[in-house]
Amino acid sequence: MNELVLLAIVFVALTLIGAPLFAAVGLTTFLALFLIDIPYTLMAQTGYTSLTPFPLLTIPLFVLAGRLMETGGMGTRLIGVATSLVGSYRGSLGLVTVFACMLFAALSGSGPATTAAIGSITVPAMQKDDYPTPFAAAIAAAAGALGSLIPPSNLMIIYGLVSETSIPRLFLAGFIPGVIVTALLMVTVYLIARRHDYGGGGEAFSWGPARRAAWDGKWAIGAPLLILGGIYSGAFTPTEAASVAVFYALFVGVVVHRELTVRKVIEALRFTALMTGLLILLTPTLAFGQLSAFYDVPAAVEALITSFTTNVYVVLILIAIFYIIIGTFMESLAQIILFTAVFLPLVTSLGVDPVAFGILTVITCEIGFLTPPLGGNLNVAARISGISIEAVSVAVLPFILAYCLGLLILIFIPELSLWLPNLFYGPAR
Repeated sequence: MNELVLLAIVFVALTLIGAPLFAAVGLTTFLALFLIDIPYTLMAQTGYTSLTPFPLLTIPLFVLAGRLMETGGMGTRLIGVATSLVGSYRGSLGLVTVFACMLFAALSGSGPATTAAIGSITVPAMQKDDYPTPFAAAIAAAAGALGSLIPPSNLMIIYGLVSETSIPRLFLAGFIPGVIVTALLMVTVYLIARRHDYGGGGEAFSWGPARRAAWDGKWAIGAPLLILGGIYSGAFTPTEAASVAVFYALFVGVVVHRELTVRKVIEALRFTALMTGLLILLTPTLAFGQLSAFYDVPAAVEALITSFTTNVYVVLILIAIFYIIIGTFMESLAQIILFTAVFLPLVTSLGVDPVAFGILTVITCEIGFLTPPLGGNLNVAARISGISIEAVSVAVLPFILAYCLGLLILIFIPELSLWLPNLFYGPAR
């Protein structure tokens, strides 16, 4: 127990002084290895095994595909589709942003990437339409977080690898929660816009413009149908689907839309390298997770929580609150790797399906995208809009409440997450 306290103090101290997360976790892990006299080769072995799983290739491939689709013109056409559907309502450009982010989320797999792709187009448009800049940036940040909930999702892939849960089941489980959260965000935009009289100057919905927008955006709409349809039909695995997505994006961007240049492809490769550089966290966090099992931390946490309550809903709410607090200063990737091994045995012992817990985990990570000081989506939105992250942080609070409401709905009605996976694959055994 004294060793655990020392390790906790070292980790917190390193984090507070601003050490990079992979360094804080890595140094704490080295200290733990020293204290219990385990060879340091454990880190090298973990580093090798953490980067060898074939499905891990899915992450950089989906990031690259999403970036190519953005720069190749698909993002603009998805915004056109969204505008034709909701352009006449109060807060129309805000509604378009949310709806377009939902569509683009099915291409990118990343919250910050979705915020950048859609927000870079719609935030300037909202500013021209006299939306307050903090409100416009907050919409883009909140809606962009859908990129981690609606499949394909990089966070679901990591959770699936860590928890040994079926990735296709996780992808299916994200659909209905994604639609629920999208609806809550759109209601939030509408209520705020109606109260302050923002937007609503677009053309009323009619089938003619909607059909034309859908035809113009048919290649963008076809991307998620191809990717996800191929996975669920059994035509290819998630990793193969990511490869197909990259070639599809290249073909559409170069041959069909003719907006993808060599310079844009190189920039997309650079962006992918920077985004997937976060995988450096895998080695120290997985080793740290193995050591937590050695110290029997999951059993200790289970005993501590169940000594207060065994009500599954209360336990899930407590875990969600813990995740949201941790997400304010910890990368979502590290959060999932470190704490899934701690909490998953507890919730499964209470009868919670690992897939439903995965969706809860991802939504709490999305809230982490919207909370300072880390707030990945906040930083992207602030950079796009040219204002401070503090201003966006205040404006995004109503949208955080919408995410929390969606989270509570899914905690109390887990069947909303599990219905599609059970329909396609049968109940988990």
